[in-house]
Amino acid sequence: MEDHDAVHSTASLPWSADPRAQRLLTQLQIAYPIVLLVLFIAAFTIQSILTARNDNDDTIQSDQLGPGGKPLPKKQKKEDTKSQAADFSKTRKLLFIGLQAGVLLSLCGNIALVIVHALVGREDRWWCGQAPTIYLIGSFMVYALLQITLIDTKPSPTSAHLITWSVATVMETILLGASFAVYTHEHRQPKVGDPHGGELEREMTEWEITEVTLDLVRVILLIALGAFYVLFTYLRAATRKRAASDEEERQGLLAGAHQSNGSAEHGSVIGYGATNGKPSGPHHEVPAGWEKPKETPSRSWWEYIRAYGMFIPYIWPYKDRKLQVYFVLCFTIVVIQRGIQIAVPIQAGNITKILAGRDGPIQMPWQAISLYVIFRIFQGSNGLLGAARQVLWIPIEQYSYRELSVAAFEHVHQLSLEFHLGKKTGEVLSALGKGSSLNTFLESITFNVLPMLVDLGLAIIYFLIVFDAYYALVIAVVTFWYIYITIRMAAWRADIRRQATNASREEDAVKNDSMTSYETVKYFNAEEYEFNRYRDAVVKYQKAEYLVTFSLALMNTIQNLVFMAGLIVACFIAAYQVTDGQLEVGKFVTLLTYMTQLQGPLNFFGTFYRMIQNNMINSERMLELFKEQPTVVDAPDAFELPSCEGDLRYNDVHFTYDTRKPALQGLSFRCKPGTSTALVGESGGGKSTVFRLLFRFYNPQSGSLQIDGHEVQNVTIDSLRRHIGVVPQDTVLFNESLMYNLKYARQSATDEEIYAACRAASIHEKILSFPDGYETKVGERGLRLSGGEKQRVAIARTIIKDPRIILLDEATAALDTETEEHIQEALQTLARGRTMLVIAHRLSTITMCDQILVLHEGKVAEKGTHQELLSARGKYAGMWKKQVRAQRAAEEAKILRDKADRLRRESMSSSAIRASGVDAAGVEDSPGSSDEDERAVFASGALIGGEQPQVNGDGTAARLGSLSMSPRGSTGTLIAASMGSRTAEAATGNVSENASIAQRESLRSGAVRSPSPVQEHRD
Repeated sequence: MEDHDAVHSTASLPWSADPRAQRLLTQLQIAYPIVLLVLFIAAFTIQSILTARNDNDDTIQSDQLGPGGKPLPKKQKKEDTKSQAADFSKTRKLLFIGLQAGVLLSLCGNIALVIVHALVGREDRWWCGQAPTIYLIGSFMVYALLQITLIDTKPSPTSAHLITWSVATVMETILLGASFAVYTHEHRQPKVGDPHGGELEREMTEWEITEVTLDLVRVILLIALGAFYVLFTYLRAATRKRAASDEEERQGLLAGAHQSNGSAEHGSVIGYGATNGKPSGPHHEVPAGWEKPKETPSRSWWEYIRAYGMFIPYIWPYKDRKLQVYFVLCFTIVVIQRGIQIAVPIQAGNITKILAGRDGPIQMPWQAISLYVIFRIFQGSNGLLGAARQVLWIPIEQYSYRELSVAAFEHVHQLSLEFHLGKKTGEVLSALGKGSSLNTFLESITFNVLPMLVDLGLAIIYFLIVFDAYYALVIAVVTFWYIYITIRMAAWRADIRRQATNASREEDAVKNDSMTSYETVKYFNAEEYEFNRYRDAVVKYQKAEYLVTFSLALMNTIQNLVFMAGLIVACFIAAYQVTDGQLEVGKFVTLLTYMTQLQGPLNFFGTFYRMIQNNMINSERMLELFKEQPTVVDAPDAFELPSCEGDLRYNDVHFTYDTRKPALQGLSFRCKPGTSTALVGESGGGKSTVFRLLFRFYNPQSGSLQIDGHEVQNVTIDSLRRHIGVVPQDTVLFNESLMYNLKYARQSATDEEIYAACRAASIHEKILSFPDGYETKVGERGLRLSGGEKQRVAIARTIIKDPRIILLDEATAALDTETEEHIQEALQTLARGRTMLVIAHRLSTITMCDQILVLHEGKVAEKGTHQELLSARGKYAGMWKKQVRAQRAAEEAKILRDKADRLRRESMSSSAIRASGVDAAGVEDSPGSSDEDERAVFASGALIGGEQPQVNGDGTAARLGSLSMSPRGSTGTLIAASMGSRTAEAATGNVSENASIAQRESLRSGAVRSPSPVQEHRD
């Protein structure tokens, strides 16, 4: 008991003539730093929450729901529409920082005064005692925190600072009064080991006068801080009010001027449905679907928590009671582990106490050691309890990962076409894979960070009760600085880590883009460029990775120095008390064990803080992905389209991708049920846009689009697309079997239905010729199939879907003539009783359509049947004439090539010509040759030989080089000689023109394929 009394003797009050003032002074000194710290943290947190809620005015809340009916996160408005938090000017902020620094200096003066007084009065064993020590060191820590927040945070100072300064002013004033009351009455100086105090003082000493003076200066500085805050806030509010009044007056004058000029505008809002007129305001260009931010965003912890709160419905197993029970069991295990964390150092001290023979003769502590071992078996994450918790957590972790990954995948598929046109596939895939990062974040918070904070809090309470306030103060100071340094350096490292993450993501994107564009790379011999591009991406990532590793090593070093400083101070205090008889050796062992044990949570705090921060940074892109919201969605009152007749109406439809060039301008037409409509015109005329609007990839800016009398915006997207089949110009297939791709149109289709559809598309026999038949793998994007084969597979899929409306986008462009005839027959059979829209450049494929629309600059320039449009002699007739002439030229070129081949064979079989060795210039014309044959040779030479005829001004052929039709070139020489004396007007005019037209047509339709280009000659 003597030791126990000695330990707490320094906490006893020295004698004073005013004991009430003495008790008040002591209690306030202990409570002062605690109250200020709790108050500031609470006020700062509440203010952050309120500020975050106020920032909701700067966000757009979607009225849509994400996967599973869960809400989507809010999306930030543009920077020019966001409200900015008010801050003080730089000069005023410097004033606050200077005054706060003065408060810190006054406390430093008090601390220096105590140290000097202790050194001077060491013979009298003078010491200020525990309460003043806690007051001075604790207050210094609190005001240092305030100083740091003034410098680091924006805006600052805030109302949290004002509240803290106000309360501090009141408490400091009370402390000043209590100190003055104690020091002006008879009192004894505090003395170590003597609860009654030391030397009796009847008036204030010089030390006490200096102390009170410093306290008074601190009170004045605190009053000044609060007064300046109120004054500057009032002035700022008055300035704003005056500026707002001036702005309102200016806007009023401008509004009056506009009205007087008759130019007032009325806006219109485009909602889910169609509008009945053009919007008065300009239509802004839609941004790219998904852009990586140019600068990495900086977020506070509260912003992270608020943003990631939207993931809770995906993480928490709210429908699975079994998983909820597992979570409760895991939480219970964590609570039990906290008790074991305290029991282990206590038991180590008990073993030392028994071995020291403090309570009797030395004996073997079997029971104490056994209990200690049992505690260690269950202690920590590697103990039995930790292993049990990890096993119980596995199904919860799998649930959250499954829900997050599937929800993100579903969300990406729900996004509109404009997102997918602007995305980078590599970045989207990288973001979709971040579900595990959020999983790790949840586990780290629940089972590492929160238990660590509880351990530190329990350690402070334990040292305060079992030891004394000095140890609790040491632990509190070490914990504060360790956590603060960790957070500040981690915040500094966050930008570095985020840059490394972005560099890694960019590396993945480059790699993915290069692999998916394999053929393009080979076409342009760009391997070296791709190698350098990927190498640059790797080097960029390695530079960022180096900074990450360096900053981590620096932070670990500083963290270790902070903890070692606290351990040294605690050990010196304990060693002094042991040598002075105030502390048992067993308690010293308990102290060392507990302090060493605390190093684990502190180190883990740094580790887990970095881990959590990395996980949050990694998952930021997934959060941004969820923030992307579809632009085309079902209206709240949208209904299912149970059946479809195929009656389509476009009524004054306007649409634009870019405000500088409208895509559709007042487009109006009707497609009656069971009819076929063709869309023709130059590229960019709006043909594909008509398809996209019907398929609800976009909504028109104005006008209406109806199906069976219903606005398409009022019909659910799923039911609308269920009745529409599309054969795109560029068919993309999954890297699966042909049967998988064919059944993709309708999963319930039978094999016989698949075979029938393939027969109708003229692909069945071709598939059977493959070694694996319908199980043949088509390769990435179907690249193992030819263009015609892919197109026929696409047509077969549409036949399998059996829609009421069919959209054909150049469906027969990649087919040969013979196959096209079969496909046209199949499509005519498919189109019976169905509405068909066709985009075609080959007009011969649409002559049987019920109506043909010629689109020009987003408008219907001509409309009618094939014969009606030919009779009108307009744009369509001109297009038809060009294509007919090109087709005839192609046919004539084919005849000429056949004749040229015959002549070549005859000349090569003539042994007389081969043996004579006579110069080709002297050979007479072949009996079987004619002008037409020569024209054939001339044209075939241009088409086949690779050289073009040289034409004189009079239209005669001056020279025709070797056509290289034989290894020796003799045949080319012979043909050149035979044509040298004849005019080549027909060849250079009609035939050459026909050949050129034929080649242009061959490039478009594949009908004629020539190894070399032909120069077009015009009269």
